[in-house]
Amino acid sequence: MRLLTDQDVYTATIQFLRGLGHDVATAAEWGLSQSADAELLRAAHEEGRVFVTRDRDYGGLVFMQALEAGVLYLRVLPSTLQAVHAELGRVLGLYGEKELQGAFVVVEPGRHRIRRAGGARQDAELGGAGDRPHE
Repeated sequence: MRLLTDQDVYTATIQFLRGLGHDVATAAEWGLSQSADAELLRAAHEEGRVFVTRDRDYGGLVFMQALEAGVLYLRVLPSTLQAVHAELGRVLGLYGEKELQGAFVVVEPGRHRIRRAGGARQDAELGGAGDRPHE
């Protein structure tokens, strides 16, 4: 999957994603470290990448300003890093890049929530057979 990470994403998370074989670019690598949030989302969208961040303010940009970019919002602290990585890996295994475009996905230890443009919501918790959640 093609991803663009915000400047606030932990280096360990970038390494984790690259270790899974994903094509990960960082805001810093693209010279966008000081860019406005909307500019980062536009860059991700224009390059066909899903945006990864720890900043929850991106939800407002996706839904209130209707910026067309998929966002993976990581609710992570150093103490929950491994659990969030496990759920992030699960999300990236369950959903394709096209499914994540235009969605705001909250990833936290043991669960994730997806909100899509138009208000559809999907929740999933770790457990069971790992089946895809239903909307």
